[in-house]
Amino acid sequence: MEIWLLLAVLGIFTYIILKRSVANMTKTPLGLIWLVMMAPAIIWSVWWLVYGEDKPIPPLLLIGPFVLCPLLYWWLIQVGRPQNEKSQQVPLQATLSDNNINLNPEANPLSESDSNIRPITATEEKVLRDCFPWGVYYLQHIDYRPQAILCRGKLRAVPEDAYNTVKGNVEKEFGDRFLVLFQESLQGQPFFALVSNPWAKNENQDLEKEKLTRPFLALGLLLITLFTTTVIGSELSGVTAEQLQANSSLLIRGLPYSLGIITVLGIHELSHYLTTVRYNIRATLPYFIPIPFFLGTFGAFISLRSPVPHRKALFDVAISGPWGGVLVTIPLLFWGLTLSDTVPIDPKVSSLLNFESLNPRFSFLLALIAKFAMGSSLESGLAIHLHPLAVAGYVGLIVTALNLMPVGQLDGGNMIHAMFGQKTALMVGQLTRILMLVLAVIQPDFLLWAILLLLMPVNAQPALNDVTELDNKRDFIGLVSLALLLFILLPLPGVIAGLLNI
Repeated sequence: MEIWLLLAVLGIFTYIILKRSVANMTKTPLGLIWLVMMAPAIIWSVWWLVYGEDKPIPPLLLIGPFVLCPLLYWWLIQVGRPQNEKSQQVPLQATLSDNNINLNPEANPLSESDSNIRPITATEEKVLRDCFPWGVYYLQHIDYRPQAILCRGKLRAVPEDAYNTVKGNVEKEFGDRFLVLFQESLQGQPFFALVSNPWAKNENQDLEKEKLTRPFLALGLLLITLFTTTVIGSELSGVTAEQLQANSSLLIRGLPYSLGIITVLGIHELSHYLTTVRYNIRATLPYFIPIPFFLGTFGAFISLRSPVPHRKALFDVAISGPWGGVLVTIPLLFWGLTLSDTVPIDPKVSSLLNFESLNPRFSFLLALIAKFAMGSSLESGLAIHLHPLAVAGYVGLIVTALNLMPVGQLDGGNMIHAMFGQKTALMVGQLTRILMLVLAVIQPDFLLWAILLLLMPVNAQPALNDVTELDNKRDFIGLVSLALLLFILLPLPGVIAGLLNI
């Protein structure tokens, strides 16, 4: 039953991602694309239900769908792409999907029939050319696209100075009519792009900002999540459903887990939110996702509703969540482990998500924290029966690792994008998917992670100034964050396990 519930959650999650990322790109039915992306999970789930865990999935059945389905997914999208489709609106429109701007100015070139359509007049074009001082950015030609005006030339100044100069000139001449983007082409050539600004000042701006925050919705979801996680927490503490129905006061036993998991997830998302406030980025409040099974929640999220100004802001927003969360997770996990018990390890039972028999050697960091917290009571051949508070801390550790994965719009993906640029981030994202597949073959507990990464788009939204590089301090923090990811994911080496006697 549990596997079907997880499959249902994964299906909903996949549908939401596809609807937001590819629904406007192709005419291929979204249901068909969804079925292709869900095929690996469905095939593997059916195998487990028919043959159980005792009979491993054949390598061909494990790797085949993982390789073929993305290719079929790409083909279905390409087949359904409109051919020579004319724009039905004024060409210069920023594409909005769920109130999120799509900053991809090089997409959708004008067809020949649209080539005479210009979003600016000849006089305005002359004014625009004057916005590019030759000593800062030598403008060579202007291209018009359905979603942007592309200004290509030669960069002759420091990228940050060039962007600030051109942006200031454009705002002086055109007000807030345009968003000014500074990006690199696939060939590494910096170019400017102007897209219409959907957040241009208007009389309803304050009302829109008020609707954006929706504090009552955030509070309502928080209270529902508090209830669902408390119920799950009471189950983790040994209270059965029958006992809970007979005596509702037993629900209080679930509070250690409930408050712990909400604190971990809340601090993670609140760190993101406060960083967006610092950089004046429009964002929703943190929203929790309650579910009545498994962990009691499917996590929490905030949604950015305006572009990130530069790569420094992109990095800070991305990295603030994992580090804010882990600074709460580690002491919470340590405290919970001091309340936990040890049980004889059973290789057939112990797994990453078996809280009653968790093998701490699955994770280098977990093993070290467990040894320091439990001391001599944790020895070789023993697993951990996690206290509910330790479960919350352990889930926080998993959430941190998942978010630090350098793929797409995950925190780690945005971090790599900010550190090395969009092109490198795409390559790192694809490589990470392959490595997770290899890791899933070695350790089947990571199979769900591999599926989730497969379903996530590898491309992330660029910053407005996506050319200016990070400073050394942020690069160092980024490398430390990647080290933290490896520290969580990699198993405890046998030599160190022998020294620690675990």
